[in-house]
Amino acid sequence: MSETQLQTSREHALALEKVVNQVVVGQEQAIRLILIALHARGHVLLEGGVGVGKTTLLRAFSKALGGAFGRIEGSVDLMPNDLLYSAWVDGDGRPVIDPGPLIAHGEETAVFFFNEINRARPQVQSLLLRAMSEYSADAFGREFQFPHMVVFADRNAVEKEETFELSAAARDRFLFEISIDRPSDSTIRRQLIFDPIFHNVDRLLANISEPLLDYKDLNALDNTIQNAIFVSEEIENYVVRLWDATWEPQKAGIEIPDIYIEDLVVAGASVRGMSAMVRAARVAAWLAGRDHVLPDDIHAVLLPSLNHRVFLSPVYESRREQIMPLFVQALRNNISTP
Repeated sequence: MSETQLQTSREHALALEKVVNQVVVGQEQAIRLILIALHARGHVLLEGGVGVGKTTLLRAFSKALGGAFGRIEGSVDLMPNDLLYSAWVDGDGRPVIDPGPLIAHGEETAVFFFNEINRARPQVQSLLLRAMSEYSADAFGREFQFPHMVVFADRNAVEKEETFELSAAARDRFLFEISIDRPSDSTIRRQLIFDPIFHNVDRLLANISEPLLDYKDLNALDNTIQNAIFVSEEIENYVVRLWDATWEPQKAGIEIPDIYIEDLVVAGASVRGMSAMVRAARVAAWLAGRDHVLPDDIHAVLLPSLNHRVFLSPVYESRREQIMPLFVQALRNNISTP
């Protein structure tokens, strides 16, 4: 892919971002991070309350990409096979077996959304993790492939009864953890509540009249971006210092008020996590129109890359939502930038 083609692809990506921002208002930062994740080919954990627009946001991206959108709801009685097939009885009393939501669209799947993944049992989560890493699943005696699929999952953070938290290995499979919060701008909040256009999702999504990107091109485009965007030795050293600080923050001089820093971290970011963060930083630099990564690109993806990958001691885990932004900000303040 030539430099001109890369520039054209960037223009298309920014056009997609603009359209999604017109459909889902007040979520500019989350939309940019999802755009980065799609181009870095990384899966995403979503955090946010009920009714903040997560499904609408993902349906908007799926329609703008031109691919199929799959979805399943997590529940305590969900079984692994429910992802692969559904059985029912027709009007004549005959059993019918249909493909489940994970495989229903096959290679046309662009976005798959697992709502309330922590309500699903570990066996179900494990099947999804295999699909995320291998982009395939076995059903009906054959293998189904979905090479273009990006998985999004959210967790029920309010109701903790009958939930199964993701394991460390499962959380590490996700490129980003992105927070979808209610907008703070009063004009946007009034618009979402009182403007009838936002009361009908199908009518709202009709504003996306045609695909703006071809989801089948994204794998090759990501490969090109990763090879075209330069990371200097200074940036490499900076990333390694950040990585070391996630494991031993006290040695990096990290301090957080009311936190005993020596007892804060059980385990820092993994190799997979740091390499994924660099992939995302390259995409951020590309979207900014540069051919090299700057510290700002690292900072743009630092919190969503580390938020779910730094494992805190049990005494602090319940305050993760408040602590991790402070921890990442302390990394930025204490680790010298190139």
